[in-house]
Amino acid sequence: MYNSEIKSFIKEKSSLFWSVPEAEKEEVSPSLLVETILNYGTLDDVRKLFKLMGIKEVSRIFFSAKGRQKLNYYPEIYHFFSLVFKNYA
Repeated sequence: MYNSEIKSFIKEKSSLFWSVPEAEKEEVSPSLLVETILNYGTLDDVRKLFKLMGIKEVSRIFFSAKGRQKLNYYPEIYHFFSLVFKNYA
């Protein structure tokens, strides 16, 4: 599903995925990866995610969140990244 760089990134940021069993961390869904990094990661983590997945793909995943998934983002995070993606992706 993911290339080795993304798997390595997930392993590096393993503590952010605290709710996922250790054996399944490298196989988290793209939507969970994007949500976790945008909500809990540092700005450097976000930059690395953009580099690995591409800002357009991250934007597509971000805007595809509907209903309950959309509510998983903190309101200020959702607002900020909505502006970023509308402007740059």
